[in-house]
Amino acid sequence: MRPKESAELTILVRRDLVAAITGLVVVWGGGSSAVAAPARIQFDVPVQSYTEALLDVAQQANVTLIGAGVCGGASRTRLAGSMSLEAALDRLLTDAPCTWKLIAPGAVEIRPLPRAEPARATSPVTVSELLVTATRRVRDPRQLAVAVTAVPGAQLRATGGVDAGEAAGQLAGVLATNLGPGRNKLLLRGLSDGAYTGRARSTVATYLDEIPLNYNAPDPDLRVVDAERVEVARGPQGALYGAGAMSGVYRIVTRKPDLGGLGAEVRGTAATTKGGGPSGAVEGWVNVPIWRDVAGIRISGYQEVQGGYLDDIVQNRSNVDRTERQGARVIVLVQPTDDWMVSLTAAGQSLRSEDTHYTNPGLGRKRAVLIPEPHANDIELVTATVRYSWGGAELTSSSGYVRHAYTSLYDATATQGNYTDVARTSAYSERTETKMYVQDLILTSRGAGRLEWLAGLYGADMSVHAPTEFLAQFPFAPNAPVYGDDRRDAIREVAAYGEISYELAPSWTFAVGGRLFSIRARTRSEVVSERFAPRSLDRTARFTSFAPKISLQKAFASGDLAYVVVSEGYRGGGTNSGGAVPLPVQRETFGPDRLRNHEAGLKLRRLDGRLAVNAAVFYDVWKDLQTDQFRPSGIAYTTNVGDAHVLGAEAEVAYRTDNGFTAQLNGRLARTRTQDANTDFTAQLVDSLPGAPAISAGALLSYERPLGDWTVRLVGQATYIGPARVTFDASAPKSEGYASAKLLAELSSRGRGLQVYVTNPLDSSNDTFAFGNPFNPLQARQITPQRPITVGVTLFAGL
Repeated sequence: MRPKESAELTILVRRDLVAAITGLVVVWGGGSSAVAAPARIQFDVPVQSYTEALLDVAQQANVTLIGAGVCGGASRTRLAGSMSLEAALDRLLTDAPCTWKLIAPGAVEIRPLPRAEPARATSPVTVSELLVTATRRVRDPRQLAVAVTAVPGAQLRATGGVDAGEAAGQLAGVLATNLGPGRNKLLLRGLSDGAYTGRARSTVATYLDEIPLNYNAPDPDLRVVDAERVEVARGPQGALYGAGAMSGVYRIVTRKPDLGGLGAEVRGTAATTKGGGPSGAVEGWVNVPIWRDVAGIRISGYQEVQGGYLDDIVQNRSNVDRTERQGARVIVLVQPTDDWMVSLTAAGQSLRSEDTHYTNPGLGRKRAVLIPEPHANDIELVTATVRYSWGGAELTSSSGYVRHAYTSLYDATATQGNYTDVARTSAYSERTETKMYVQDLILTSRGAGRLEWLAGLYGADMSVHAPTEFLAQFPFAPNAPVYGDDRRDAIREVAAYGEISYELAPSWTFAVGGRLFSIRARTRSEVVSERFAPRSLDRTARFTSFAPKISLQKAFASGDLAYVVVSEGYRGGGTNSGGAVPLPVQRETFGPDRLRNHEAGLKLRRLDGRLAVNAAVFYDVWKDLQTDQFRPSGIAYTTNVGDAHVLGAEAEVAYRTDNGFTAQLNGRLARTRTQDANTDFTAQLVDSLPGAPAISAGALLSYERPLGDWTVRLVGQATYIGPARVTFDASAPKSEGYASAKLLAELSSRGRGLQVYVTNPLDSSNDTFAFGNPFNPLQARQITPQRPITVGVTLFAGL
């Protein structure tokens, strides 16, 4: 047993179905009434304080214990002998000022006895009070040497944060470009390789539960429906998550079936936008136990219309940027015993935008483009997760198949002279279909000992088919292909990873880990053009390396934590193709890049837990930075632009009063510098990373109070994004900073109620993105104005 001085008030032991805490705890899966510990346990717990006695009980029973610190006073009971966990807790807490509840197999929550006065509803707005699994273990983020933020599903629903873009303001260091739905790119800590997505792998790994969703694609823009929480781990996570986690991990954790009872909810939204088309959404979920405490199913679905707000004066079309999004998810959970769990998931989403969101300065919310520029982004996936626990270890197998397909059409008339002389207009068509087969096998230690460990094996087989075409609009033949590149990539990645942590001394923990990986990428391409001779390409690239991680943390008796960590992220290289004219030899390939992160952080709790502060400073060195760029003709290619150094700080502050007021503030400051430029790329390398403003900040204020049987909640949210360069070229335009805001009022009772909200209440039209069409970048500056003031109403009801 650990010395009492180093025992933490919350013992966290990974169990089958525990994944999150909201307020004190949120149960992942849940519903089972069985105790995960053996039927009878040999206890030896001396007379001591209730907190210490509960810690001893949890360690000896090997269960998760939440909230032992709420039980003050001294126990008069000694536990000795063989008994069940229920009997031990009942006996220990007979005269205690607290009680216990089994919240999931192997997880016990300690709660204070209710006071005489009626309890008021707890605000869903919170920060850093969730257990997270972003580090491959169930942990309280306040006890991790990682900058982790988790937003519970209740907070997302209370604030109307339905996707990554809308939730970004609640997460320090998280940015999302605004090219349009299904086209955006997530960025963490300003570690940006550019605003567009191309051949370079995404710097942020996007996950749905245990399975990655993207390779080099834009964010799929999943609507966050029936989610347990959203997790963000900032900084390179290559040791645990591999090549897609250069700057961090973004995870949507779904709500699993409740095996104990029926449940359902439906929500409907209608909104109107000044000068734009109407918007609306319907979403809901239903939970059905198939076999009580053994198996259950949970089904969720949604359909949404985002009304357009831009008018095209050339095409004489109104509200051209209308978007539809619909999707569904089915999860089946089977838990035949306390030691076995099987979860099966099938999910999909379809997104269609009728046009892009950019325009030109001086046009207001109008645009002048010769042809429509629609976009589609579809994703489907099937996953299976199996967990088996025994003794001091737990084995988890996560398998998945993901199909991600997205298409875009651009007005390319400005560059059609490269391919034809007689076309009236021309369009450039991009189509990409990525198929991923993923297997992740991880073995972790269980218990609260001084030594903890994990080991994993990972394998992924990805195929990417990305045909592109230049379509000329001839008077005699519309959509005639005058150029095409039929490109196919096959990427295989295998890796072995692990981590060991050891308590060197009371409250001091040292951890070391890493990932040994091998990536093989084969590229085949067939280029045809009316003006130039066809050509073929078949090239294979291989990369093998090691990504380390090392950390040291100090836990204080108050529950505070200080840490330092050094971690790395990496991406493999690849091959360029396409273009009517071949690239120069030095640009035919691009090399791997690597980012090393040096970080120090502090996590504090004050004022009886009402004040939380999480802060970190970081210094990153990015070697041979990859970026997706465009030739003068608009055709994309990938290159290594040079090195970059990033010095930054970020902080999250949350304060909650006893009268229902909650405030959350977050901010990020960063200074980026580029050096050792690739002279073949540009002679005017910008001195900061594109799409990486020096400052970004967010604020979320909430106030609630009871009104009879109802609860009234008022929410205000604001975000500021500073100005930033658009590309690595110093001669390119620079985006302006902008602020966005949202106001919301909710009236609810027993799972039913309504919300009224206003977005962009000041009707600002500031630019939120400054580069929308690579085939027309030099004709005029491009901007994406904010959606005009929008007023909406949401009705909801649940069982």
